[in-house]
Amino acid sequence: MMVTFTNAISCFRRLLTLGAGALAVAMSVLTFNQIFKGGNSRSYSWYPKPSYLGSDKYSEALNLSIIFFDIQQSGKLSGDNLISWRGDSALKDGSDVGLDLTGGMYDAGDLIKFSFPMAFTCTMLSWSVLEYGSQMAATKQLDSAKNKIKWISDYLIKTHPSSNELYFQVGDPVLDHACWQRPEDMDESRPSYILNSSLPGSDVAAEVAAAMASASLVFHIDNASYSEQLLVHAKELFHFANSSRDFYTSSYPSEQIYYNSTGFGDELLWAASWLYHATGEEGFLSYATGTDGEIYGEWDKSPTWLSWDSKAPGVQVLLSRERFLSGQRWSGRIKQGLTKYKRTANDLMCAFLPDSPTSTKHRTDGGLLWVIQWNPIQHAVNAAFLALVYSDYLFTSKTTLDCSGETYTSEDLRSFSISQANYLLGKNPMNLSYLVGFGPSYPQKVHHRAATIPSDSKRYGCKEGFEWLLAENPNPQIALGALVGGPFQNDSFIDSRNNTMQNEPTTYNSAALVGLMAGLTSSSQVTLSAWNI
Repeated sequence: MMVTFTNAISCFRRLLTLGAGALAVAMSVLTFNQIFKGGNSRSYSWYPKPSYLGSDKYSEALNLSIIFFDIQQSGKLSGDNLISWRGDSALKDGSDVGLDLTGGMYDAGDLIKFSFPMAFTCTMLSWSVLEYGSQMAATKQLDSAKNKIKWISDYLIKTHPSSNELYFQVGDPVLDHACWQRPEDMDESRPSYILNSSLPGSDVAAEVAAAMASASLVFHIDNASYSEQLLVHAKELFHFANSSRDFYTSSYPSEQIYYNSTGFGDELLWAASWLYHATGEEGFLSYATGTDGEIYGEWDKSPTWLSWDSKAPGVQVLLSRERFLSGQRWSGRIKQGLTKYKRTANDLMCAFLPDSPTSTKHRTDGGLLWVIQWNPIQHAVNAAFLALVYSDYLFTSKTTLDCSGETYTSEDLRSFSISQANYLLGKNPMNLSYLVGFGPSYPQKVHHRAATIPSDSKRYGCKEGFEWLLAENPNPQIALGALVGGPFQNDSFIDSRNNTMQNEPTTYNSAALVGLMAGLTSSSQVTLSAWNI
């Protein structure tokens, strides 16, 4: 579970539930009293190696990043799950409301199922497959990536039992954070939380709609009936989100400590944009380029950063795709709106480029895009993915990027994406890979319950696992493919299990990484066309 930096005080309340030791480590994090010393990697050979295309480095990273989603799976695991130290878990989820809400994924190192970040994970994985499915197929990773998407979308379907009802969370964070145990050993109460007309949540409902719409595109050829099923849910959820506009944290104020949404208009635009691409219905594009686009699209404003909370940059790039590849078919207000999205996306790309006149100052000395202290890697990997996609849009349309009079090419954006990817994989002042399992040195004490506790026949109760949380030894299991939170702005890092700020992986970090690494397996840029998977 990740939180925003603005909620740091609330996060320390969470650390208090883990004891004084956790708080002490947190304070040392803030004062930089420790520096990660590095560590030797341990061998592993049980997972299938990829077929390489172009750069072996990026093919290997792609393979690892997809494996992490097996580690995060909840429910009755399928036979193709590669993780020997994971088993079935949370098999009674939804029983409190008479539903089967098993499945889905745990968001991070704890054991709550939050649909808000889970749906964003699904959307970003789907976008990655849609843009770079051919590269994934060439490295024999496409089927695996699609299986991870379906694992999430199957669960999201379960959470939407009727048109105006959405179960957005399973598990009580207070109870969950009082324990440290393997998911297979959980026996505490796991309540289900609902959104409906009386308890609205436009942000979560719209994000789930976006996830289902994007996933429907992934499956529209090889599983047409499933694709249509997803679209039915996506349309209903979009209508629900749009007709009962409010934050989900207004309905459930206690959720502000965990995934505090700062807006819902961006999710509505995100959902409408994906529904347009999935259906071709002009009404969704009119919505995204109309009044709501003017209000929530952040046209011609200072760049913001794509994350589980902020979707406007994603909308800007996604609708730029339409302007680049199909813009000539539109006129009037739609064309004007698409042009504004593209212009704003151009400004975002100029902010990414380190030598642009309008380059952002949000960087480490080592070159990583760095916006906030809590899980800073999420913004860097999302930015790198957006820049890579946009570079291919430029390449396909044979256009360049103007940044206050300076001209940049698609290769310049690709170079930025490569710089971020290489930093994550170990080309940084720490000589440390933030992708667990990649390279000779990576975090050994990742904040991840399942990886922390030995995989043995003993059952560890709620409190018994804390000895492993506080242990000094490396994790007994390697959380392969986990992309942890990343460094401080001075490029330093503390390898401690209690360092949730830097050392906790999330599924939404890994989702954009899949697309980034897939796109970089090609040694040159690709010409994009209509999405046919």
